[in-house]
Amino acid sequence: MSRLPDIYFQTRFRSSAKVLQWPKAFAIITAWPTTGEVWSEEEIQIQAKRLQEVLEQRNVWRVELTGYSPADGHAEPGWAVELNFDEACTLGLCFRQHAIYWIVADQLFVSLCDSERKCIEVGSFREQLD
Repeated sequence: MSRLPDIYFQTRFRSSAKVLQWPKAFAIITAWPTTGEVWSEEEIQIQAKRLQEVLEQRNVWRVELTGYSPADGHAEPGWAVELNFDEACTLGLCFRQHAIYWIVADQLFVSLCDSERKCIEVGSFREQLD
């Protein structure tokens, strides 16, 4: 049984960048508080900047992407980034994330970042992209 809240399966995504071709496989990672946690606005900004710097240093394909809840409007800016699955989960853990999204050939999955890493299908990524 998954420890993932339903909200992970209702999340939609948007980006101001026009992406003509998505990588075959990539992750979506944020540096925002995990569901149920509260961080100061300053801490959120520090972590978001750190994540951006780490991704810039890795010199991998990336595009800013925001995950949001259509139910309550909560939004978390983050990154679609071309990393392998284990790298993405480990990076998520480094930024105190409970889970990441993983996309392979338009199939959207969500996975815990911890030792119970396992892709759970959500549906089509493009159908969740506004």
